[in-house]
Amino acid sequence: QVQLVESGGGLVQAGDSLRLSCAASGRTFSMSTMGWFRQNPGKEREIVAAISWTNSITYYTDSVKGRFTISRDNAKNTVYLQMNSLKPEDTAVYYCAADTWNRVRFQVPGYWGQGTQVTVYS
Repeated sequence: QVQLVESGGGLVQAGDSLRLSCAASGRTFSMSTMGWFRQNPGKEREIVAAISWTNSITYYTDSVKGRFTISRDNAKNTVYLQMNSLKPEDTAVYYCAADTWNRVRFQVPGYWGQGTQVTVYS
């Protein structure tokens, strides 16, 4: 099993920045990729970004390119999502997830965090 714990959500004004953190523990050797997803009530969960542990390959959904940056700290088994120039449409519950690259990239990872709320007001 892999346990994922997110932190760093909050209430911010449009244009502000936030950094989300996700700490992994447990059988972390079983995962090669971590990602961030988000979901609003009544909408499907969507992938925001992903990063491979082994070669740092990254993926971003188009709506966050140039504003969000995903990074990792292998020693701490932690992945970060730096969110700049936040917009009201970024408001959502953000979830950390982990699994293989394909399972994360195609939105079916096996491990999920509990989620952290990000609210952006204009």
